[in-house]
Amino acid sequence: MSPTRRLLAVTEIRWAATATALFAAGGVTQLAGAPSPVWWALYLACYAAGGWEPARAGLRALRDRTLDVDLLMIVAAIGAASIGQVFDGALLIVIFATSGALEAFATARTADSVRALLDVTPERATRLTPDAARPAFPGRLTPADRLTPADRLDLADRLSRAGSETEVDTAELQVGDLIRIRPGERIGADAIVVEGASDVDQATITGEPLPAAKTEGDEVFAGTLNGTGTLVARVHRAPADSVLARIVLQVEQASASKAKTQLFIEKVEQRYSAGVVLATLALFTIPLAFGADLQPTLLRAMTFMIVASPCAVVLATMPPLLSAIALAGRHGVLIKSAVVMEKLAETTIVAFDKTGTLTEGTPRLLSSPTPSLLRWAAAAEQASEHPIAKAIVTAARERVIPVPAATAFRSTPGRGVEATVDGHVVQVGSPQVLTAELALSGHVPAAAEGVTGRTLALVEEVQASGQTAVVVLVDGVPAGILALADRIRPAATNTVTELTTLTGTRPVLLTGDNPGAAAHLADEAGITEVHAALLPSEKADHVRALQSDGHRVLLVGDGVNDAPALATADLGVAMGTHGSDLALQTADAVLVRDDLTALPAVIALSRRAHRLVIANLTIAGTFIITLATWDLLGHLPLPLGVAGHEGSTIIVTLNGLRLLSNRAWHRAASKQP
Repeated sequence: MSPTRRLLAVTEIRWAATATALFAAGGVTQLAGAPSPVWWALYLACYAAGGWEPARAGLRALRDRTLDVDLLMIVAAIGAASIGQVFDGALLIVIFATSGALEAFATARTADSVRALLDVTPERATRLTPDAARPAFPGRLTPADRLTPADRLDLADRLSRAGSETEVDTAELQVGDLIRIRPGERIGADAIVVEGASDVDQATITGEPLPAAKTEGDEVFAGTLNGTGTLVARVHRAPADSVLARIVLQVEQASASKAKTQLFIEKVEQRYSAGVVLATLALFTIPLAFGADLQPTLLRAMTFMIVASPCAVVLATMPPLLSAIALAGRHGVLIKSAVVMEKLAETTIVAFDKTGTLTEGTPRLLSSPTPSLLRWAAAAEQASEHPIAKAIVTAARERVIPVPAATAFRSTPGRGVEATVDGHVVQVGSPQVLTAELALSGHVPAAAEGVTGRTLALVEEVQASGQTAVVVLVDGVPAGILALADRIRPAATNTVTELTTLTGTRPVLLTGDNPGAAAHLADEAGITEVHAALLPSEKADHVRALQSDGHRVLLVGDGVNDAPALATADLGVAMGTHGSDLALQTADAVLVRDDLTALPAVIALSRRAHRLVIANLTIAGTFIITLATWDLLGHLPLPLGVAGHEGSTIIVTLNGLRLLSNRAWHRAASKQP
């Protein structure tokens, strides 16, 4: 569905668009000097299009013995029209209709993205039919287990004798089923590998930047992408209980709980609305009970309703927040609602994901190998699609190192690649596997024994620093190692420092990556609290723990695995360039250009907007109290009451629009008050 059709599919948006168009048409015809019945008709049509839904909601609340600001705003708009101020009432209707439409659209998009996440799991899976003549495969296997020799022989014999495969819906898979996962396929269920080896891209679940090597006894997750090897795995969770399904459930539950958030002014709407209605009724009924004339009594009550209506209060809140949203949008930060902009000011701690958030999300060669070493490695890897291979080949091209052609290329999942380059056998891959094979073989050149020991020591040093080590062998002799890592974003360290100053609390790191890589990145960024190797649900648990300590948590992430935590946090911010659809829709704000420096700037901007809201509420409240007191204790002429009411509206609106200037952003970026 096109974006336009998706917008129009939301009922609230259709009515808000209609009301806005009618309001604009009324304004144009009024300014053009058309007869008053023409533009009155257009304005009244705007009332009907944009006001029927708030009116229905207000009446529904009234039936439940509550009074909300929706109904009061409709009454105030009708009151404005009754004394000739139809334009003001129509403007109020448009503001309310547009606000409701934006909220409805955001809710619909989030629901769509959550449902779309289920599409990551394939609809079909290849199930291996058990051999009825042989016992079922042992059900005791867990991720920590490895097959015993007897189990391995039993499995191989059963599979070879049965040999039958059935394609089934993934929803039909049951715990204990054996499934075959071919190269390039998405995995249909959470399962334990019982045969084969492959590299699995599980970034959607763990956020790891590199595919994870999987062999027998390792767990694989539904929705993750298999690499070049073939796996046989035993389902150990029902499809409805998979990690991916739990992510969907957690996002839905957390989003539903956050949907109750309201603007500050809406938190007091019940009492304020009830007070205005009761005061208006009292002004009308009590004097009549004592014999007052109907017309002046009605006029005084209507004047009170107009001067006490929350138009100026609503506009005291919305223009600063909407102006801040527009300003942030011009500088690469998409804020999804006024509620989000208001709540940004309350942030007391920021939690970061690692891969793709504080880092760039792709492995880079960090070491400075000799040209010959990089030449050997790039030549062997140039036919591979593995992310490590791409990083090595890219590094060779950036250094303008000629890469010769390779022959006899062979890739083995979990081990690496092998190719013949200029008549030499070059192997590139896992240091543990290649050096272990070298040590166990009976053909190790004498000159290679000491080199192997030094290579292993260097590998341990590289891995201890949180980097990925890749060993290069030429004709069975270690030629050296390459160190790769996901590079930290240039602005990450300064952003962490600025956020610490703004919030008074140092940010924390929540990542699914391994502890070594997480600790190394945290040290570079200046983060002291690190939680690594987390599943999506565990990230959300850590967010809840921070909230239970009294923090207002802002979480920054980019992947599907971050979505539950983004939805659980008080505020979620997604990276825009490489963020997953679910993260982008679940988040409350998006860093469109992946510019981390905009994060502290937008928090500072929110705090300035909050100060303007308080100032505007003070101005609006002063006008309301002054005019209402005048009307109650004296005689406030209706034209003067309307002028005072409209004057306060204009003042607070212009005050809020100050945040549209680029100077306001620069002040926020420099953290000036």
